[in-house]
Amino acid sequence: MIENRLFVHAVFLALAPIIVAWFGMSVPAAILVVLLLLLWRWIVVLSGLVAPEKTPDLVLATISASHFVEKVRWSMDRLGLEYVEQTSGGTLGAFFRGRTVPQLKVRTGSVRSSIGNSAEILRYLWGRYAFEDPEVAAFLEPTRERAEFETRLDRYGVNLQVWVYYHLLNDRQLTLHVWGANNPATPFWQRSTLKLLFPVLRFLIRKSFRITDENYARAVARIEELLDEANGWLQDGRKSLLGGDALNYTDITFAAMTGLWLQPAGYGGGKADAVRLERDRAPAGMQKDIEVWQSGYDRVAEFVERLYAEERNHAAAGPSSQEGKT
Repeated sequence: MIENRLFVHAVFLALAPIIVAWFGMSVPAAILVVLLLLLWRWIVVLSGLVAPEKTPDLVLATISASHFVEKVRWSMDRLGLEYVEQTSGGTLGAFFRGRTVPQLKVRTGSVRSSIGNSAEILRYLWGRYAFEDPEVAAFLEPTRERAEFETRLDRYGVNLQVWVYYHLLNDRQLTLHVWGANNPATPFWQRSTLKLLFPVLRFLIRKSFRITDENYARAVARIEELLDEANGWLQDGRKSLLGGDALNYTDITFAAMTGLWLQPAGYGGGKADAVRLERDRAPAGMQKDIEVWQSGYDRVAEFVERLYAEERNHAAAGPSSQEGKT
């Protein structure tokens, strides 16, 4: 892949000053090294134009357990799209390459485009596929009400990240498990790197998400506020959170986010099985929160479990595939 070629070039570019100093090169020799590196970069770019690599039209960069990934993955499965899922390990992409997931990579001819953030990906999917099959893509239509609710749901997702890390980070094995260190779909070198750099990654997570007792309490309060509101809405027997019987992408988003703690059967559409955290293996504090939420917001739990049983498993039977790397 051209991305890999560019990465190798970047590594050599970073090593160039060391090479020059190590061999005590003269100024003209150092200039020659720079020119060769520039030539190399140009050849890499030309190779992508003259002999473009044969890649899938749609590639979804993921972390298997991510609820933001599940939001997009479920929507793509529901559209019946053919795509390849490229799995990364834990937070390596975010902290060392500045790339978060999900990220949708789209190939049109020799051009490859990347779209980040789950909300922007769904807007692309609506714009791209509503024209071809408006009936199938209707659930993605972004009304003002849905877009505003989606923003709230994404904040719910961030609060759930605080909640998860507050409970898991003290347990090395469980954290590595949900990061994909035991997942065959995660590249081998990433699995090894996760284990080697775990103390560093744990420190970075604590700082970036501000994992403290106070922030955990705030996150739980915000989570329960939204769950209470949704539980009230569902009291009238509606099939969609915002009213009516037609499922839309905010229902999928809510189910994907809530699935992170509820862990219903079929979470991930079969692509998160290797990182699944069974409730009896979870820390005691996490189990207690889940029990409180499941019993206190019973209509929410029933709604999400129904969507996974009736909708998610059906959508997951589509033509998508997963690219495993070892």
